[in-house]
Parts: sequence; C-alpha cells; structure tokens
Amino acid sequence: MWLYLATLVGLYYLIRWYRERQVVSHLQDKYVFITGCDSGFGNLLARQLDLRGLRVLAACLTEKGAEQLRGQTSDRLETVILDVTKTESIVAATQWAKERTGDRGLWGLVNNAGISVPTALNEWLTKQDFMKILDVNLLGVIEVTLSLLPLVRKARGRVVNVSSVLGRVVLYGGGYCISKYGVEAFSDSLRRELSHFGVKVAIIEPGYFKTSISSPEVISRTIKESWDQTSPEVKEAYGEESLASSLKVAVSLEKMCKSDLSLVTNSMEHALTACHPRTRYSAGWDAKLIYLPMSYMPAFLVDAIVYFFNPPAKTH
Repeated sequence: MWLYLATLVGLYYLIRWYRERQVVSHLQDKYVFITGCDSGFGNLLARQLDLRGLRVLAACLTEKGAEQLRGQTSDRLETVILDVTKTESIVAATQWAKERTGDRGLWGLVNNAGISVPTALNEWLTKQDFMKILDVNLLGVIEVTLSLLPLVRKARGRVVNVSSVLGRVVLYGGGYCISKYGVEAFSDSLRRELSHFGVKVAIIEPGYFKTSISSPEVISRTIKESWDQTSPEVKEAYGEESLASSLKVAVSLEKMCKSDLSLVTNSMEHALTACHPRTRYSAGWDAKLIYLPMSYMPAFLVDAIVYFFNPPAKTH
C-alpha cells in the first residue's frame, strides 16, 4: 500500500514539474505592468523581465526611482509615475498603458506596491493609521486592478497580486496583516470570476526579505511614534515593558530577513510566463516550512507558538 501511495505522489510531482516547465510563446510581444518599481521586488522584477525580452511598463512613485530604473534597463522598458492611492493618477496611468499596448492588450498586471507602517499594537493606533496602509496595500490593489482589467481581459493575460505570509498568519497588529488578508480574498474572488475569460490570477506570499518595508529602523520609529500618540490610560494599561518588547521584535527582523529577492521575483516571473502558473507561490524557506504549515494549524496552537517566540509583556 505504501509503495502504491509513494508511486502516486511521485507521479503527481513529476506531472506537475513537467507542466510548470512549459513556457508561454512570443514573450517578446507581451506587455507587463508592474506597480512599486522604485525599489525592492518591483524594481528587480522589472529588470528581470526586461532581460527576458518582455515589454515592461514600470510604475514608480517618484521620478527619481523611474530615472534610476531606466538607467539600468533597455529601451524597451518604459516608466510612468503612479500613486496607487489617487484615482486621477490611476486613470492617467491606465490611459498611458492603453496607448502603448493598443490592440494587444496587457498580458500581465503585477500589483506589487505596498507599505508596512504604521505598525504597532492595535490599541496604540488610530483609524487613520489603519487607513494609511489599507489605502495602498488593499484599496490601491483593487482600484488599479479594476482600472486595468479590460486590457488584461483583452490579452487573456495574468494578474499577479503580492500578498504575504502575513496574509495567512497574523503575527502583529496594525493594518498590514489586515490588508494582506484582504488581498488574498480579493484575489480568490477575482480568479474565479475571470477564469471564464481565460485570465489567470496568482498570489505571491513572500516570507521575510530585506526591502524598504521591512526596515527595522523605520518600524521601530513608527512604534515609538504610535506609543507617544496614545493616551495616558493606554500607556498605563500596557506599560513601558510592552514598548520595549515591541521594539525588540522590530530589531530582530533584521536577522529574519533574507537578502535574495530573486526567490520572490522568480515566482512572479513564473506566474507571468508559465503556461500553467500556480494559484499561490510561497517564496522563501520560512514561508514554506514555518508560516504555511502554521496557517493550517488550529488557532490555539498558533497562539501558543506566537506567545512562545514573542511573549506578551506583563500588563499592569
């Protein structure tokens, strides 16, 4: 029986390996629109796809980021300034993309732009702190997608949304985990709705990587700012020990983060270029071996694991 089962499992992985190696033809004729190309995953993916000959439409938040990217790539790559929190900016970028893609449509849309702060314990934050992250990470993804979807549908292309392992397991408060859970839900519903049009939707779930949004200095600063703005009543309830504990966790991020961003961008590239892309990609060994298994565990067990590695400070 065990031999029979092992043979079936081996056959399954062999077939999957073969299917995932098949690549879409005529990549040099396909346009891909990527948000958040100033740095990090978006910047590397834009350069990576440009090297493969795809026609990259790179959206950057700043002109400086756009100029630096153009200096590192071929003349095929074009840039546009995009603020995903502003409707008028999205409308302008969509028109710009439409003029360039023409009748071919847009083969790929990669929603990569994101922020991670303000992050702190929930009670230290305001509604505006939550909205700041949700505007970029979730509402920005939704509006950009809805705006560019007619172009993607025309090409029967791909939508690739960058979520996180924190869209599976919540490790801290604030808007970041909430936004990534929202991206997961939006992507799942979008995948089912668009399958009839031949459009495929993939979700990228990176573990911890060294990018601008995982900077311990930035996160530590926003934790202190959140603590400073909260009420004396809340400070008394949580105590200075909670602040020290939160800052300790923020500093420890540097040791957890991996520097090889290609583990993520290779997953993005596969989602865009493979004939049979996966629905979800777990990027990084921490994502595969820690957070993915945790997401299937009972809640009490996940709580125990989180408490063990990050014990809450004693309240007053």
